[in-house]
Amino acid sequence: MTLTKKNIESLLVLCQDGNRMAQLEVYNRYQKAMYNTALRIVKNTAEAEDVMQESFITAFSKLDTFKGTASFGSWLKRIVINNSIVQYRKSQRFVEVPEENIKEESEMHLDGVNEDYTALRSQEVMKCMDGLHENYKNILSLHFIEGYDYEEICEILQISYANCRTLISRAKESLRKKLVVA
Repeated sequence: MTLTKKNIESLLVLCQDGNRMAQLEVYNRYQKAMYNTALRIVKNTAEAEDVMQESFITAFSKLDTFKGTASFGSWLKRIVINNSIVQYRKSQRFVEVPEENIKEESEMHLDGVNEDYTALRSQEVMKCMDGLHENYKNILSLHFIEGYDYEEICEILQISYANCRTLISRAKESLRKKLVVA
């Protein structure tokens, strides 16, 4: 067992006892990574910060359910991802984007002559991903952006391994088709 893992485990024991300094230390160690994870999903800085803080509150209140089969960081990240997906879905119910605004935004991105090709292509891929079905977009984000493997995605989304592979394959194909059209 590494020194860092022992240190985290001892901090978590203190956190379970309600030690605020230990909770602050755990928060300081993980908050940047958890904020970035939330931001990639909810796409709003204020919402990402709220999701991150709510996730820490949830994690500290449910530390007794942490079994230690995975690292604390991955357990916490799963809480952040689940909370982010819930928040994203809530915010999507109220967003209405007129079609003419979409065209103007895409034209604005193409006007930037000084942007390099890679950045432009990345924006194009991300824009095409936004146009995918929500399940496809979420599974590709978890796999490519968050870096989760198939087994971790199965746990997070609570789906079978075969279903995960099928969804990723179909999502990739759907993305390819959108990129060819774009």
